[in-house]
Amino acid sequence: MGHAAKVFSSTHWLGIPIALLGAVFLALGTIYQGRGVGAHATRETSLRALVRRPVWLAGSAMLGAAVLLQLAALRFSPLMVVQPIGAAALVVTALVNARAASRAPGRRQTAAILLSVVGIAAFVAVAAVSAQDVEISDTHLRTILILLAVAVAAALAVGARNRTHPSATLSTAAAGVLYGFVATLVKAVMGRLVQGDFAWLSLVGVAGLGVAVVVGARLVQKAHAGGSDELVVAGLTVVDPMTAVSLGIVVLGEADAAPPASFAGFLAAGAAAVVGVWLLAKSQEHHQPAATGSRTREG
Repeated sequence: MGHAAKVFSSTHWLGIPIALLGAVFLALGTIYQGRGVGAHATRETSLRALVRRPVWLAGSAMLGAAVLLQLAALRFSPLMVVQPIGAAALVVTALVNARAASRAPGRRQTAAILLSVVGIAAFVAVAAVSAQDVEISDTHLRTILILLAVAVAAALAVGARNRTHPSATLSTAAAGVLYGFVATLVKAVMGRLVQGDFAWLSLVGVAGLGVAVVVGARLVQKAHAGGSDELVVAGLTVVDPMTAVSLGIVVLGEADAAPPASFAGFLAAGAAAVVGVWLLAKSQEHHQPAATGSRTREG
């Protein structure tokens, strides 16, 4: 595997603010794409129709910026430091929608936002002092690709099920898993490139990454057609980092040098962030019962 490098050199701190900026673009992009999908009386998920809607294109451009910022963040910091920061996107979504509705967040919503922020910050802080960047071996890449093949097959099954039993929650969860693999593969392929070891297996990784992005993006559009923006963002910002962090710990070994106390910190902070995000999503649904119900019926 080679020698692991401690996270925070003079440049590795850059991954955190870059990832935060990416979370802002992720939230705004998701909101605008959601508006594009529901821009007319009939909710539309056909790509041919969506590309003619400026608001959907604006959202897509913002999501593209979010991806580029995430790539930059992953170049500087380990996967398990960068990915949890994406959960900040739901906080941004809640605040933007509250402003658009000309109302201040309620007490429950404010408590959920604080819990999310504290949990995310604590997780990243623990990861910052204990995670490691590692050299990416052939075994790492092969294992990720095998697991990705299983995940893609499951996602395609979800897509097929959606034709007869639409489920925004299931679509979002499946997309979140695939996006977690996307982040992991990006980290792995970039690692191989930096190591000067970009062989045929890395090209297979790039191809797998492309498949995961396409299938995941399709599932996200289906989720927009059947659920609220908050549901989509909440699902992605919980499932994506959980998948990526799990792969970072179990497959890449980014936490191999972490002391036992760090794992207790990971679990406590991660649980707080997940609960906060879930409570925030539920509070947003209560603020928009008509819209959510409409989407569910038409999805």
